[in-house]
Amino acid sequence: QVQLVESGGALVQPGGSLRLSCVASGFTLNSYAIGWVRQAPGKEREAVSCNGASDGSTYYRDSLRGRFTMSRDNVKNTVYLQMNDLRPEDTAVYSCAAVAKFQSSCPTKWGEYDVWGQGTQVTVSS
Repeated sequence: QVQLVESGGALVQPGGSLRLSCVASGFTLNSYAIGWVRQAPGKEREAVSCNGASDGSTYYRDSLRGRFTMSRDNVKNTVYLQMNDLRPEDTAVYSCAAVAKFQSSCPTKWGEYDVWGQGTQVTVSS
């Protein structure tokens, strides 16, 4: 069964850091494009970052570049999102998603993501 499971979400104070994990099962994560997506209450879903399998490039939402870093551990079949200097506006449910196409590039449309995790809640508040 193809599955993505996120963890690491928590309540953190402004300025704090968190590292989210996304563990894949049923497929080899390093062969597929994978991204992080977030959705805050009452707001539209927005892309956070994406790492393509075709060229290995990582893309970030402009407003997050420099604070968020995405990485892969191919041995553990896991993708991480390191989030630093967190702000209240970063509060959201964070999900990982994969494009189930071998050597895929980062998608340009939400529908291109084939596999989604259930999400993990990140709350930034004092």
